[in-house]
Amino acid sequence: MARLLWPLLGVLAIVLTACGGSDGRIATVRDLDDDHGYHGAWLDRPYAVPSVTLTDTAGKDYTVAEDPAELTLVFFGYTNCPDVCQVVMSTIASAVTRLDPAERQQVQVAFVTTDPGRDTGAVLRGYLDRFDPGFVGLAGPMARVEALARPLGVFIKEGQRLPSGGYEVDHTASVTAVRGGQAPLVWTSGTSPVDLAADIHRLLAAGDASVKDRR
Repeated sequence: MARLLWPLLGVLAIVLTACGGSDGRIATVRDLDDDHGYHGAWLDRPYAVPSVTLTDTAGKDYTVAEDPAELTLVFFGYTNCPDVCQVVMSTIASAVTRLDPAERQQVQVAFVTTDPGRDTGAVLRGYLDRFDPGFVGLAGPMARVEALARPLGVFIKEGQRLPSGGYEVDHTASVTAVRGGQAPLVWTSGTSPVDLAADIHRLLAAGDASVKDRR
């Protein structure tokens, strides 16, 4: 299973790993202020979300940076992922069910495929419907996917070929909170549904005010 390593001393390490379970390799390091009481990692300097347009499963243009939802949870993965993607998506789905109806209306979940060659719109829709029909599936040329991923600290690489003839895709297995064109909070693949739901609730409660100042 893919792993994320979180060194101490205020440093966040996002790890590029193969979903099939190879050893992790540090892809990028970002300084943190502190967690500000969140279960996820608060970024003292939020990621700026680039205005990259992808295509959703209905064939319409979709730009994460311009999502009208109060809060968008973004995860990069692929439907043939043997383990970690399903675990993370199940965690997100479970966390969403813990929100009250008003909160749920303010949250969008966007699954960006790291394997656009195999993940057609129909494949993505069928995969996401198993978790929540309201989740958005996004695809596009790999160059666009990477253009969205890199500024969010997410790295993607085709992994090893499998005996079946298929292949794995190495990718950073983190969930990113996006609001107002910025990404201030990142969760590891090991975050529990309870902790994720608590952080979502807190982010929504902060509204348009600075979350950092609402400790």
